[in-house]
Amino acid sequence: MVPFIAIVVVLGVLLHIAARSQAGKLKSQPDPYPLDVLNREPEGEEVFITTADGARIRAISKGQGPTVVLAHGFMASLLEWNIIWKMLLDAGYQVIAFDQRGHGKSTIGSDGVGSRQMAGDYKAVLEHFAVKDAILVGHSMGGFLSLVFMLTYPDSAKQHLKGVILFASMAGNVIKDAPQNKVQIPLIKHGIIKRVLQSDTYGTAFAASLMGKNPSPAIIAATRKLMLEQDTSQLIPILEAMAQEDYYARLGEISIPVVVICGDLDKTTPRWHSELLGTSIKGGRNVWVKDKGHLLNWEAPEALVEVVQSLSRAGESV
Repeated sequence: MVPFIAIVVVLGVLLHIAARSQAGKLKSQPDPYPLDVLNREPEGEEVFITTADGARIRAISKGQGPTVVLAHGFMASLLEWNIIWKMLLDAGYQVIAFDQRGHGKSTIGSDGVGSRQMAGDYKAVLEHFAVKDAILVGHSMGGFLSLVFMLTYPDSAKQHLKGVILFASMAGNVIKDAPQNKVQIPLIKHGIIKRVLQSDTYGTAFAASLMGKNPSPAIIAATRKLMLEQDTSQLIPILEAMAQEDYYARLGEISIPVVVICGDLDKTTPRWHSELLGTSIKGGRNVWVKDKGHLLNWEAPEALVEVVQSLSRAGESV
């Protein structure tokens, strides 16, 4: 009888060979945007907003016209908006983006990292720029925190926002029916994700798993680089908040118009999240992007910009 350990070793070798083969195939896919463009931060006027607990939130702004505020996802920074940034500026918007607490160039204050603290950062950013009738766009964690902001500071949300776009997002309970999260969250919590991302074979496979069909090599490389730049050791509390907190029962309290946009192949925030968000929020609606995954900011930026324009045109102009 073949020893069990030998079977495990053989399976491991076969999986590694398969992963290397898959990584090689992914590198032959076409790129909608060159890597140097994806690695380039949006250009704008930079400010640092100091919160009540001493956190310094980095934000940039540019343009004139209706205002769009962009809130990025976990293990990212405002860099993720570079393609959408230019599209919105070309379409005549004022665009504001900020690094979430503990991400990019933003620091962590004395209150630490958590949904309450980070929702407060949204309030600080909106007040600093004194925006009115703005569209808030939240990606993944950014959408989760957008919901927490609206529920925690409803008067501020009504004062500053005309509408909200949640893309690839959730109202908590992020592990439910999400096998990928059951694997990747422990990898992040134990610091293993850095080693995975540093590996050309496994880093490529991991980044590609966040996307839909025909993932772009340049987007894969940019995603790996962006995630490696974040210090995940200090971000575990917000990761745990997304897994343990659940705001679905409170979505009926939200009265601001909301559009929920999601790739129909998103494995990080499976379809049920978007369906429930779209049906539970008064006046909410869903937009599905065929064959795309979790990174619509780079996979299908034109679809996101189209939703921004649609929400802006609703009723009076913003």
